[in-house]
Amino acid sequence: MPTGSLRGWLQERLTANRFRIDRIPFHELRDWDFEPGTGNLRHGSGRFFSVEGLRVHTDYGPVREWTQPVINQPEIGILGILVKRIDGVLHCLMSAKMEPGNVNLLQLSPTVQATRSNYTRVHRGAATPYLEYFLPGRRRGRILVDVLQSEQGSWFYRKRNRNMVVEVDEDVEAGPEYCWLTIGQILGLMRHDNLVNMDTRTVLACMPFTPPAAAAPDGAFRTALLRSLAGEGAETGLREVLSWITEGRARYRLSTELLPLNAIGRWHRTESAISHEQGRFFDVMAVSVNASNREVAGWTQPLIEPRGDGEVAMLVKRIGGTLHALLHIRMEPGFQSAVELAPTVQCQPLSHAGRPAEQQPPLLDLVWSAAPESVRYDAVLSEEGGRFHHARSRYRIIEVDERTPIPESEDFRWLTVHQLGLLLQHSNYLNVQARSLVTSLHSLWAGAR
Repeated sequence: MPTGSLRGWLQERLTANRFRIDRIPFHELRDWDFEPGTGNLRHGSGRFFSVEGLRVHTDYGPVREWTQPVINQPEIGILGILVKRIDGVLHCLMSAKMEPGNVNLLQLSPTVQATRSNYTRVHRGAATPYLEYFLPGRRRGRILVDVLQSEQGSWFYRKRNRNMVVEVDEDVEAGPEYCWLTIGQILGLMRHDNLVNMDTRTVLACMPFTPPAAAAPDGAFRTALLRSLAGEGAETGLREVLSWITEGRARYRLSTELLPLNAIGRWHRTESAISHEQGRFFDVMAVSVNASNREVAGWTQPLIEPRGDGEVAMLVKRIGGTLHALLHIRMEPGFQSAVELAPTVQCQPLSHAGRPAEQQPPLLDLVWSAAPESVRYDAVLSEEGGRFHHARSRYRIIEVDERTPIPESEDFRWLTVHQLGLLLQHSNYLNVQARSLVTSLHSLWAGAR
């Protein structure tokens, strides 16, 4: 599909199908109910996910103890992209997928994006298309990527998905909701707001990208980026990077405990929302969904609705002619390993409003004051629309130089893009926001071609 035709195709799919999302009070949820005794919000099947309480104790950050609602989804889903060489060029089979929390309903999604409850058809609906390419015993094709990765550790409790890329030689017909796009096309679309969904971004980040030898960079920045992609000139060796991550995991203490939802403090439930008493962080709300092209034509479900948009930024710098990105050791209560690498800045600014300067996210002021000419990437990207309602963050890549004042901290380190790619071959090293920005960094390389 030509890139110029993509938006028209998405609009055509939007028109060809019937979609309706309505906010509803909790008592209108079907097959969901607040469990007697605990108050946990569960599906009648006992599958999909539940909304429960979480108690957190930690010595990381300015707040050391709190309770909150959290999504508990103790199953591993599949995020899979099917790829095939067409006229010698690798193409990805992408979907125009509706998710109830998407701000614009349809976004460019992987071939398969399904929880285990969905693809085992707990909903008694239609089968997941192309699933056979990603299941053992039925799989046809070669595995290029297969790694477990986390999702938002502030809103999910220990949730992970299987990120997969499978290459096939056989002809595979693209159904009406699917199209074949090159990786370069998808990376180019990363420059547009709310177009490439979170699950596509995380799978692409895990792909082993290698810049072609014939790539002709134009300008010092792209030359430094290509050196970074090629693994040249790293300031720190990979063994030392791994030791730094291990030391960060050992340095901080995290204790979490699932609680009954009705036992968490400072959160209050009304007929249509569960909210923090200060109006911060997020709400739990409910929606009714109708979608003519999904496995089930209609359903209801809870969603998390964040208070305000997020701010996610990666500072990059040329060190010895090679581009390095500033990664941050970050603890989130829902991570299985407690600590993962995050972008330089990752926060919801409204949740920090009114707090003293020492409790503000490090380097947020530098991001907000960045000169326009230093911003290499800037787009508003949606988070996971299947569990979050209109969750968006402004993602930026900002170049700094030696004159930029960056305080020394044991929680920050400069890494090359190649090193990030090596870490992404394994689970639980980079969080989902960092993975989105790795794909954004690759989109800057695509723009140099």
